[in-house]
Amino acid sequence: MTDATVTSRRDDRAVGRASASRALHAGARDARLHGWLFLLPALAAYSLFVLWPLVTSFRYSLYKWDGVAAPQWVGLANYKTVFSNPVLVSVLGHAFQLIIYFSAIPVILGLIVASVMRRVVGGRIGSVARTVLFLPQVVPLVAAGIAWSWVLSYNGVVNQALSAIGLGSVTRAWLGDFGFALPAVGIIGVWVLLGFCTVLLLVGMSKIDPALYEASQLDGAGAIREFFSITLPSLRQEIGVCVTVTVIAALSAFDIVYISTSGGPGDATMVPGLEIYQLAFYNREVGLASALAVVLMVLVLVCVLPIQWFVNRGDGS
Repeated sequence: MTDATVTSRRDDRAVGRASASRALHAGARDARLHGWLFLLPALAAYSLFVLWPLVTSFRYSLYKWDGVAAPQWVGLANYKTVFSNPVLVSVLGHAFQLIIYFSAIPVILGLIVASVMRRVVGGRIGSVARTVLFLPQVVPLVAAGIAWSWVLSYNGVVNQALSAIGLGSVTRAWLGDFGFALPAVGIIGVWVLLGFCTVLLLVGMSKIDPALYEASQLDGAGAIREFFSITLPSLRQEIGVCVTVTVIAALSAFDIVYISTSGGPGDATMVPGLEIYQLAFYNREVGLASALAVVLMVLVLVCVLPIQWFVNRGDGS
């Protein structure tokens, strides 16, 4: 075989490899293009209904505007008002207080209830128990708020039960008391979110390898030791989802508060979502309402992003 023949074959192989590489890149480019085409409708809807309102809210927050007359540029004055007005500061404080009721209590109780159900309740009884616990997620929040308003009223079931056991001296209009209105709203949030957390954590527990529990029992570990050494570490993702969803629910609460107390008595249960609504549509302070909405969005991100970082960090991602 001559040198010219060898060189010719090498050139042919090089040309073939180059052609294959070009075809591969063209295929990848076409695949990306097709992917973007499939994504385009969802991206357009997200931009129209999420990104554009977000940009518009930030733009409105830089103006003093009643929604009708020409807006007046005020720069960051609305944000200064949000953090200097005692009423608005207390509104933000109420949202963080609700995190205890909407997030901490449902997640902790959900872990306990799910652990007990996994060990004790099974079969058809377990299915019924999960259905009953998850029922508040199906009930509309407006209906739940109305029902709990009756339950917690002065002549409601709670006060009747307290009077029946000799505690009539502590009865009160729970949603109309300045000191107890916000915790009462928080209890409604616990009722709504407990089933969600419990069912999600039960699903997570069902994915844990039973061999881990068998090995721990052979080593003499009790139920509490199993919970902290096996169950809790294995539920990192599920707990992260529960905390994320419930924290967002606490910071963006509106339906339950609006129906049960309308922010009263006074401003005892006023939360950011309801305050934004009243500022924009009752007080006609669109700029200040937009500034509070932007601040609320930032607070949600500040609370949620560390949770996601912690969950992903634990998975080594």
